[in-house]
Amino acid sequence: MATIEKRITQDNKVTYRAKVRLKGFPVQTASFDRLTDAKRWAQQTEAAIREGRYFKTSAAKKYTVADLLDRYISDVLVRKPKSIATQKPQLIWWKQELGSYLLCDLTPSIIVQTRDKLAKSTTSRNKQLSSSTVNRYMAALSHAISVAVKEWGWLDDSPMTKIAKFKEPRGRVRYLADEERDRLLQACRDSANPYLYCIVVMAISTGARKMELLRLKWKDVDFKRQIIVLHETKNDERRSLPLVGYALELLKQHSEKYQINKNDYVFPSKNGLLPMDIRTPWETVLRNAELEDFRFHDLRHCAASYLTMNGASTHEIAEVLGHKTLSMVKRYSHLSDSHTAEIVAKMNNKIFG
Repeated sequence: MATIEKRITQDNKVTYRAKVRLKGFPVQTASFDRLTDAKRWAQQTEAAIREGRYFKTSAAKKYTVADLLDRYISDVLVRKPKSIATQKPQLIWWKQELGSYLLCDLTPSIIVQTRDKLAKSTTSRNKQLSSSTVNRYMAALSHAISVAVKEWGWLDDSPMTKIAKFKEPRGRVRYLADEERDRLLQACRDSANPYLYCIVVMAISTGARKMELLRLKWKDVDFKRQIIVLHETKNDERRSLPLVGYALELLKQHSEKYQINKNDYVFPSKNGLLPMDIRTPWETVLRNAELEDFRFHDLRHCAASYLTMNGASTHEIAEVLGHKTLSMVKRYSHLSDSHTAEIVAKMNNKIFG
């Protein structure tokens, strides 16, 4: 509710003080020399508050979305080196779309409208962006705004709290049947890339992520103790991987052929200064092996599934894969239909003969 008070100063000057009171919001006041200006401000302010686009801080009326994102990228994102490569392009996209808006005018409806535009866009491979990708864009913007609210005092509240996430598809359960695995490994052996076969075997054997393997250095490989120590992981926690069996022998052969010194990458690029980029040879191998709907990360699913089929518990799988909770393990440690049928058949044979 808006009210306007007429005031007369000691020098007989007339001013008008507008006051807007709405339940659940701080009282907003402003003074004007003209009654019409006071009425206009009161109407606009009340409407803005009801629409969720009014924030009482003067900073919200001063700074734009571009100002917020620029400061976040330079002061906050720089302290998250693992996130820079993915989040910086996302934040730049938001800056291009919403950068000109003052923070006080950034409403949930404007963000949703822009989000929906993003959801209709396509990738460089002409595929529509997934719900998961759109949610990652929204998460990047949300964190930037939250920092502006909690640490900088640029906003009283975040408009992102009123926006629901897109429903994401259930986690993938794709893994290789025995015949598919044989085809993949043979295609890797035939690949022109000298490292790919070893990398794929290591992925299946250890359940390590692609970048965990590609960033691996010889100083992190302990043949005596038969372990690999991962210093850079998704959870930012150091993790050890067992190095046993065929993977151990294969890596030993690889070290004898390629190792130069302990600081070198195990799978280096041509100049040796960066990890090998296996995107092109990997895609070639998938075509040659005639594998559909399969990604490198699915090798991690394979490792978890094979562990399950060989009697590993969910806790053991979580330890190998480096998961803090068991919820993700349930997705990784599914069983194939054929393996389930085999277990049921054994049970029936034992009971009924």
